[in-house]
Amino acid sequence: MKNFIASIAAVLLLALPVAAQAGTITVKGSDTMVILGQRWAEEFMKKNPSIKLQVTGGGSGVGLSALINGTTDIAMSSRPIKDAETEKLRTRFNTTGTEIAVAKDGVTFYVNEGNPVDALTQEQLKGIYLGDITNWKDVGGPDAPIVVYSRENSSGTYVFVKDNLLNGEDYTSSAQTLPGTAAVVNAVAKEKNGIGYGGAAYAKGVKELKIKKGSESLAPSAENIKSGKYPLSRDLYFYLRNKPSGDAKAFIDFALSPEGQALVTKVGYFPVK
Repeated sequence: MKNFIASIAAVLLLALPVAAQAGTITVKGSDTMVILGQRWAEEFMKKNPSIKLQVTGGGSGVGLSALINGTTDIAMSSRPIKDAETEKLRTRFNTTGTEIAVAKDGVTFYVNEGNPVDALTQEQLKGIYLGDITNWKDVGGPDAPIVVYSRENSSGTYVFVKDNLLNGEDYTSSAQTLPGTAAVVNAVAKEKNGIGYGGAAYAKGVKELKIKKGSESLAPSAENIKSGKYPLSRDLYFYLRNKPSGDAKAFIDFALSPEGQALVTKVGYFPVK
């Protein structure tokens, strides 16, 4: 009987969601935010060695699904939660969740450093990602086919671009989908005719395109993103099932503290405070 009870206990323990394992706060989701989340976690654990944090990516949709499934404590998301996701939280946990903006970002379009194009309008970017513009010569570049890189549909950045640039239309079928922003940047750095997009912090070894708006060409700079002048500015979020408490609250308080917001700048994003 003791062995039977022990076996049942072991099965129940294995069935517990990851978020319920003692002593570890799990943070999962946005690949845009994963570098920032890891930096926050590293510094927080130095100050609080008894608290363990596990930060992983996978995409905003993956993080929010984990929050709904009870397998993460905090979901990182580079897009607002969808109504359908909120409804799933309500159905399972009788809560609509808690949203906390923790940093600001500007979705940035990258081209190869050898590409002479420096700025495009939103309509031109839209045309490229819908497949209506397929040659760089049509937007002031060389006579060469445009190689389009995109994120997977589980990515919050993918959803943000689809909603805010493509007006909900589908990406061109010729777009090559890659599993993370780092992969997009790496591909564009190697492909002289490539274009991709992602968070501002990842723009290393590639050229950031400015966005033409009227007579201005707007860079994804701190000033333009903080003011909202850059057309593709956005907030980056933490989502929880309930109001933060305990160790999770301590971690979020650190992220929003002057020290935590200074790390936002060091990583390459922009503070909310």
